[in-house]
Amino acid sequence: MMVREGEAVTESGQQTAQTIAFEPQQLSDLLNTAVLVLNQELQLCFFNAACSQVLAISEKRLSGQRFPELFQYCELGKEPLLRALQQQTSFAISDVQTILHDGHPTLLDLYLTPFEHQDHWYLLLEIRQIERQRKISQENVQQHQHHAARELVRNLAHEIKNPLGGLRGAAQLLESSLSDEQKEYTQLIIAQADRLRKLVDRLLGPYRPPQQQYANLHQVIERVYQLAQLDNPAAIQFQRDYDPSIPVFRFDPELIEQALLNIVRNAQQALEQGGQILLQSRILYQHTLHGQRHKLVAAIKVIDDGPGIPTDIRDTLFYPMVSGKVGGSGLGLTIAQTLLHQHGGWIDCDSWPGHTEFTLYLPISDTEEPL
Repeated sequence: MMVREGEAVTESGQQTAQTIAFEPQQLSDLLNTAVLVLNQELQLCFFNAACSQVLAISEKRLSGQRFPELFQYCELGKEPLLRALQQQTSFAISDVQTILHDGHPTLLDLYLTPFEHQDHWYLLLEIRQIERQRKISQENVQQHQHHAARELVRNLAHEIKNPLGGLRGAAQLLESSLSDEQKEYTQLIIAQADRLRKLVDRLLGPYRPPQQQYANLHQVIERVYQLAQLDNPAAIQFQRDYDPSIPVFRFDPELIEQALLNIVRNAQQALEQGGQILLQSRILYQHTLHGQRHKLVAAIKVIDDGPGIPTDIRDTLFYPMVSGKVGGSGLGLTIAQTLLHQHGGWIDCDSWPGHTEFTLYLPISDTEEPL
């Protein structure tokens, strides 16, 4: 039985729901997912209301745009879109890194469906912004991996330092019975044992827990800026953009300074041909860290316009001994992440060619200044 619009059918004394004719635009505007249609020239023919919010473009600017013009940067080129039209096959692309027109980097999931209408083929795109959900999931996974790596390093350090101590002691005892010429070899053994011990100590990171005190975060950033300027190639320019609304709160200034300096030094080393580094602070409201929501969180950003981080090490960037620099130890970021973890914070990274952005998140648990 067919039910027409406005007609109700009663069966066994029960009334069925009425069917209502909706316009496609009305329904699509109710969706949170961005829906748009491209023609064979990848020009926008249709879009719903969510497109403006998801893509951070006004509806007026969206009209008539081609797909590449919807973003400042998109790692997805036009080739997969054209291939979907030519082969008339549907497929999905996940974790597409983009920069929206407002300058905000984000991750998108795209679903491509070609369809025919009036003897012409079009491409239906569904776009979902997954950045925040992905960040929370990635943060939780990396937190467990970080703890596992730290535990592995501690156990490995114990197994290395014990025989190193015995080796060094035996070399010292042997040295007392050797001639001056032969002592050169025992001194080499002692020197290499000391070098390995220092490397293990660096892998373990700082020993002491944070000595939290009320401090001004911008004073810490300024000290890092001054230290970086002392050993800074002339071709690198610094810019500072601070949020004055960040209150005085409790943290360990020395440890946060060390973590921030490690990241700034990495940015300086990445800019071999010169460039710019931006030190930026912002306050975030109702932000989640390690699965816990905080009313206030301070965010410190270190942004450079260098070549970007190689894609093959992005997922393991904070692991010990992982480095994108020739001859790098790969410990600076590991130590920085550990220092932020000790404060209940986190370090995140977004990178693409011409832009690398490290963000240090510090929860603000108490905004009241000491008397």
